[in-house]
Amino acid sequence: SLAGNGVFVFGFMPEAQVNKVVEYAWSRGITRYAVFAPNNKYGENIVRALRVLERRLGLEISKTQYYNPYAKDFSADVKSLGDYDKRRRALLKYKADLENEGGELAKKSLKRLVGVQTMGNLPFEALLVADGGNRLKSIAALLPFYGIDPKETQILGTGQWDESGIGKEPALSGGWFAAPPPQSRNKFELNYKRLFKKEPPRLVTLAYDATALSASLAKSQGLQGLTITALTSPGGFLGRDGLFRLLQSGITDRGLAVLEVGAEKNKILQSAPRSFEETIN
Repeated sequence: SLAGNGVFVFGFMPEAQVNKVVEYAWSRGITRYAVFAPNNKYGENIVRALRVLERRLGLEISKTQYYNPYAKDFSADVKSLGDYDKRRRALLKYKADLENEGGELAKKSLKRLVGVQTMGNLPFEALLVADGGNRLKSIAALLPFYGIDPKETQILGTGQWDESGIGKEPALSGGWFAAPPPQSRNKFELNYKRLFKKEPPRLVTLAYDATALSASLAKSQGLQGLTITALTSPGGFLGRDGLFRLLQSGITDRGLAVLEVGAEKNKILQSAPRSFEETIN
């Protein structure tokens, strides 16, 4: 809401991240979605962006679940998200019927159900979890426990997933999210660690790129070069977080990649565009 009239929001816009990862999932044939988002402005923006894609792409949002971001336990919300109680009752009834039926075939069926928590298909093929940090890890650990199997449901995320060590949570392994291309900031991070003997904060590249852009324009054109016209050059700039350009609206348009969470290292599924002409084409 602060953007415009010479004020630029330089960070990563959640709407752009949702567009990128959901468009990628859509291109892979996934049509039914659910969203699990915090009950705050960020969560509302995420859901609003998904609703826009619902109309534009014709996808289906079959479940929207908000949760209290300050809660200590997200179990009740995850259970509601996956219709756990209903699907749990269906499983218990089926097992009871098999036990009453008896016979070798029933025994084999019961054996296959050992460790299974629920029965019945979920109404969605992909789940967008709009959070990060410790909350994301807590939520992810609950998903398979309450019948949302990441092996059967594609888990999607936002740029809040863009942090080291996320793949240590097994339920997030194989998840997809949109973020700036990691190779653009690898050299910067190595230099930062060499100079300061510690890991750089994730957002430090934003401060660096904003300063570098200002310095570059001032060096080439003087202080008079720091104009709205110069800052909003349609070709954009290449920074430590990849391709970006400032728009007249005050929003920063960024060239994002789609990544898959790995146990040790994330894999690039779709490369970021090399130019903004490429995004148009």
